[in-house]
Amino acid sequence: MNENNLLLETKKIKKTFINLKTLEDISIKLYKNQFVTILGPSGCGKSTLFDIIAGLEKPDIGEVIIDGKLYNGKTGRVSYMHQKDLLFPWSTVMGNLAIPLIIKGYNKKKAYSIIKHHLPIFGLEGFENNYPSQLSGGMRQRAALLRTYLFASDIMLLDEPFGSLDAITRRKMQIWLLEIWEKIKASILFITHDIDEAIFLSDKIYLLSKRPAIIKDVFNIDIKRPRDAHTFTSPIFNSIKEKILEMLL
Repeated sequence: MNENNLLLETKKIKKTFINLKTLEDISIKLYKNQFVTILGPSGCGKSTLFDIIAGLEKPDIGEVIIDGKLYNGKTGRVSYMHQKDLLFPWSTVMGNLAIPLIIKGYNKKKAYSIIKHHLPIFGLEGFENNYPSQLSGGMRQRAALLRTYLFASDIMLLDEPFGSLDAITRRKMQIWLLEIWEKIKASILFITHDIDEAIFLSDKIYLLSKRPAIIKDVFNIDIKRPRDAHTFTSPIFNSIKEKILEMLL
């Protein structure tokens, strides 16, 4: 990777909550237009790492570097999507999507104009006046992803966004996410404990241990893109999966 394209880096991050050691020496890199996944068992500290990158928590030791600048404890630089869509139930899809733009200082007319341009890209055209309760789980996640993108489009943190979906919908959303990613050219950090999901989506996987988390290994996923449903049964896919399973079990 060209170091000139390095967008985000964590250096030797350590974090302890009272007597609970959570993260131990975590160093990762995210380059421009790269899809990187943090894979590890539940409770190993993946979300804590995202909170630190987003500036919601400060590391005890270590640095978060974005665009070559120190961002420890500073919010607002990256977008962050949690597993729950966090859409406001009293507001329409359009109203929910406008929130990050209004926070940035756009008036409602300009915000709505920007959103309308992105609705067909994210498969939400025709649903902008619906309320969250009128949407399927997959459609709610589409809306949540677009809202995340509108907050900060170059670096997106996605924390198990498909974890609450049924298996069929989840697989469809994984394929859809890669299609969207190709269009928006964002750099994505993704959290999951699903091995198949990590391999299918990623350029690189950082495999974390149980808590206190260390990086057990790094996998470069040399599976050609674009990927589709057949990718899940390919020999190279299963070879990588076997190696990861051996390290986790």
